[in-house]
Amino acid sequence: MNRAVVIGSGAGGAMCARELQGKYQVTVLEAGREFRPFGLNLGLITKLRKTGLLFDAREIEWLFPAMRIQRTDAGMLVVSGRATGGTTTLSTGNALRFDGALKELGIDLDEEFAGLSREIPVFSGHQKTWRPLTTRFFSICREMGLDPQPMPKMGDYAHCRGCGRCVLGCPSGVKWDSRRLLDQARHKGARLLTSHPAVRVVHDQGRARGVLARHGAHGKWFPADLVVLAAGGLGTPRILQDSGIGCDDSLFVDPVLCVAAEMKDCRQDRELPMPFAAQMDGFIISPYFDLLSFFFNREWRHKAGSIYSLMIKLADESQGGISGKRIRKPLTARDRERLERAAAACAEMFQRAGVDKGRLFFGTLNAGHPGGMLPLTAAQARTFHDPRLPENLFVADASLFPASLGNPPILTILAIAKRVARICCQAG
Repeated sequence: MNRAVVIGSGAGGAMCARELQGKYQVTVLEAGREFRPFGLNLGLITKLRKTGLLFDAREIEWLFPAMRIQRTDAGMLVVSGRATGGTTTLSTGNALRFDGALKELGIDLDEEFAGLSREIPVFSGHQKTWRPLTTRFFSICREMGLDPQPMPKMGDYAHCRGCGRCVLGCPSGVKWDSRRLLDQARHKGARLLTSHPAVRVVHDQGRARGVLARHGAHGKWFPADLVVLAAGGLGTPRILQDSGIGCDDSLFVDPVLCVAAEMKDCRQDRELPMPFAAQMDGFIISPYFDLLSFFFNREWRHKAGSIYSLMIKLADESQGGISGKRIRKPLTARDRERLERAAAACAEMFQRAGVDKGRLFFGTLNAGHPGGMLPLTAAQARTFHDPRLPENLFVADASLFPASLGNPPILTILAIAKRVARICCQAG
């Protein structure tokens, strides 16, 4: 049987591993370890904050090894998962389809999305679990004509305990993440190797020959007839770069900025994150308790249970790239204008909820949806293959998006990965 190496175990990698196993003998290389949810309580974090020991967000890896944080040259934090399941384990489980830009290229993923709807449970009936203040903000959005919609969630959210820890790894197993696909792939015979970061893809004469990875202090060689690269919107371009394959300077990251206020005993920290969203021009607004800011931003000095926060998630322009470990990601004039407009909308929402503008404070600017550095084009609508790549090397993650979604991307990445796997199976 031909051998396939899949790099990454997040949404794209896990889906490809499951779909390819059987047609190929699949080995999945995951840079991180087996995922474990964050185990500390927020009360302990509050005590640690007071000591001054938590001053750099990159220290989160000491407390939670599955979360990796990198800093752009402009100071923005970029969050990703580094464990089995990739960033899906750190997501809020949102199930949104956003493939409009792909349709404009002539790419129809209806079949893939239909397949996902049959296998991934999606729950939208969580509105009865919202706390009163969240219900109030939902009504305020309606009063402002913003058409807020409850957020569909991937998983068995009818049994959600309301712990507020989605982005730290669901401790009760309610939230769907790509480890379920990995389990299915392994049941079919695939091999998963953790703590095996890929170094580069070795290729010559237009074909990939295999993957050089690292395990501890040692290099390991994995020969392959097919390589699928799904290491994320930053990881994939870095591996390609180290393999002598260039990418575009078209990085987007979906910047996140939270606007917050002290609101006594609101307990947003114990509520489902992103319970609804208001879609606006170039950004969304959604209630979200920003744990990263709570851990490391000194403006967030109040008790966890007395902070209420609205997230701005921006569809940023595709400008930026990577050079080694350096991430170049400027915010353009249009990006900044949209952030200002979004912050003004949040301020109006708080004002309608009885909070003066002077009581508001901001979170730490961060991002968690990098992509776009190997964007699909209309010429690749059938093949999903960039001509810069060896003929048997495919990409199956957000690197393929032609533009920022400004929205949760997991469901769309899964659909893309299903298509990539089908193309690989047909070609093999």
